[in-house]
Amino acid sequence: MNRSADWLHQAQADLDQARVSADAGHHEWACFAAHQAVEKALKALHLHLGQQVWGHGLGRSFRDLPPDTAATLAEEVADLEDRLRILDALYIPTRYPDSLPDGAPVDHFGRLQSEDARSHACALVEAIRSALAGS
Repeated sequence: MNRSADWLHQAQADLDQARVSADAGHHEWACFAAHQAVEKALKALHLHLGQQVWGHGLGRSFRDLPPDTAATLAEEVADLEDRLRILDALYIPTRYPDSLPDGAPVDHFGRLQSEDARSHACALVEAIRSALAGS
């Protein structure tokens, strides 16, 4: 059974959560939810293509796509791999105080970071949605 539609649906819900979290001033959670949205959208694409993907690294997940699919996404999203790097860097420090030199994640992430993360995630999820619709 192919569950790619479920994963894409959850990716959209995670994007919604990123907005809600940012609006509530929880920018660290907005950043993490943006990462999760892209992780789940990439998982949806892999499943749609009959592949499994493991782990949380967005860059690796992208590189594990078939070359033609990866090229199509890269054509649709400017600076795609840099956007993935930005989001990948948010996976741990948005949640764990010991990943930062001092303070808690809530002290280190603000509106600019969450807006940036959400912008990248929206562009990536939309490109993946288009790729799924086109295949």
